[in-house]
Amino acid sequence: MAVKPEGTPCWADAMFSDVEGAKSFYGEVLGWTFGDASSEYGNYTQAYSDGKAVAAVVPPMPGQEGQSAWCLYLASPDAAATAAKIRENGGELLMEPMQVGEFGTMCLARDPSGAVFGVWQGGTHEGFEAGPEQPGAYCWAEVFTRDTEKTDTFFPAVFGYSAKQMQDDNVDFRMFNLGDDTVLGRMRMTDEFPPEIPSYVNVYFSVGNCDDAVATATKLGAVLRFGPMDSPFGRFAALSDPQGANFSVIDTTTTAGELPKSVDVG
Repeated sequence: MAVKPEGTPCWADAMFSDVEGAKSFYGEVLGWTFGDASSEYGNYTQAYSDGKAVAAVVPPMPGQEGQSAWCLYLASPDAAATAAKIRENGGELLMEPMQVGEFGTMCLARDPSGAVFGVWQGGTHEGFEAGPEQPGAYCWAEVFTRDTEKTDTFFPAVFGYSAKQMQDDNVDFRMFNLGDDTVLGRMRMTDEFPPEIPSYVNVYFSVGNCDDAVATATKLGAVLRFGPMDSPFGRFAALSDPQGANFSVIDTTTTAGELPKSVDVG
């Protein structure tokens, strides 16, 4: 597998106080199966879709108990160099670059608007093994932020993204590109978001049928936050799982409407 360009989303994981509960929930909703917990690495447990690695769940380390949340990792050829760029551009390092055995090197950071994300320099573990079209696999992510100016400056400075602004009077939405590939979105948080919700990265997982996935999730205790809604990109919905972690599901085979126009902004 070729090394992913710097800034490409390459992995996602989440801490859960009830890991078995999380495994049961996501196994039902996304069809995931799970490998053995790695006691050497804090009982880190990989999730698989059709035998291909798509994400991981892990119990919190002592002192890190709190709100469960999904963390998106962006690829880097040199985690230490990326960490330096994060600092130089107003970001905050929550965890310094740390080697994880032969698997790779990681760090955790917060952008100037408060959104937490990870950086992954792959070793033997290069990241997602399944493509976005496979049900249960990572498909897309968006940075939800109240301070778009800081976010729009930070990510291109650190990861070399170019940007396109969607021409839509109803939403303030920007797309970050690497070459011709759109790799990440940025959405302005409106007043509909309670003020106590900080900026965050929302991760989308592919499903074969959005409505069925929502029905299963809510039956298992998830809260439906938005949708299901048709869009030119697919039918999607936003949820909070039973432990409070936000995520979205999308069926990219069910689309409606024309793709919105966008304009280059950098």
